[in-house]
Amino acid sequence: MNKARTAKVATVDELKAKVDAASTAVVTEYRGMTVAEISTLRRQLRSLDADYKVFKNTLVRRAIAGTSVESLDEFLVGPTAIAFVNGDVSAVAKALRDFARATPTLVIKGGVLDGKPLSKKDLTALADLPSRDVLLARFAGLLASPLSTLAGLLKAIPQNFAYGLSALIDSKGGVVVTPEVVEPDVVAETPAGVEEAAPAASDDDATLVAEVADEAPVAESEPDRSEASDDAASEPAE
Repeated sequence: MNKARTAKVATVDELKAKVDAASTAVVTEYRGMTVAEISTLRRQLRSLDADYKVFKNTLVRRAIAGTSVESLDEFLVGPTAIAFVNGDVSAVAKALRDFARATPTLVIKGGVLDGKPLSKKDLTALADLPSRDVLLARFAGLLASPLSTLAGLLKAIPQNFAYGLSALIDSKGGVVVTPEVVEPDVVAETPAGVEEAAPAASDDDATLVAEVADEAPVAESEPDRSEASDDAASEPAE
C-alpha cells in the first residue's frame, strides 16, 4: 500500500510539473484505442513538442486543484489522456484532429490555453489555422512587401527622368547639345578720353622728394640782359 501511495504522489507531482511547464493542455478520451495506436499518436505529438500521457481522473483533479487549469475538471470523464503542449498549439490541434478522423475512437474533449478554457470548437478553429512557420513566413512577406515597393519607386525615378529627357530631345528633332559657357577674362580698360590717373604717391615717396629738394644746390641768378641793354642805350656816346 505504501508503494501505491508513493506512486500516486509521484504521479501528482509529475502532473503539477507538466501543468506549470506547458502553455496548453488538451484532454482526450482514448476508449477503444489500442496500445499501438496510442504509441503512434504519442510519437507524432512528441515531434511537435507535446507530451501525450494517460492519467487517472482522480489524480488529475488532485494535481490541478487551485491552479489556472482547474477548468479541465469538466472534461475528466472516461479514460483520459492529456496532451501537454510546449510548441505550436495549432500544429498539435491539427495533428489530433487528423488522427481522430483516421481513428474515430479518439475523442477530443477540450483543453486550456494560458489559463483560459478551450472548447472542442475552439480546438477545431486552432486546427484550421496555418502553422506557426507559415504565419511567420506570411508576416515576413508583409514586412518585405513595402520595402520592395519603396525600392522599386526609388529605382523608377531616375529611369522615368531618363525616358522623359529622351522624349524631349526627340521632340526637338535630335540631340540637344548645351553650349559651353566660357566667361571672358575681365580686362580693366580706360574709357576713351579719360586719362589714367597717376598712382597716388605713398608717404615714403613724399619724404624722398622733400629730402632731394633740400639737398639740391641753389642756382645763382644771372643779371637781366634786358635791363643792361637799356642802361647802355641811355648813356651818351662820347
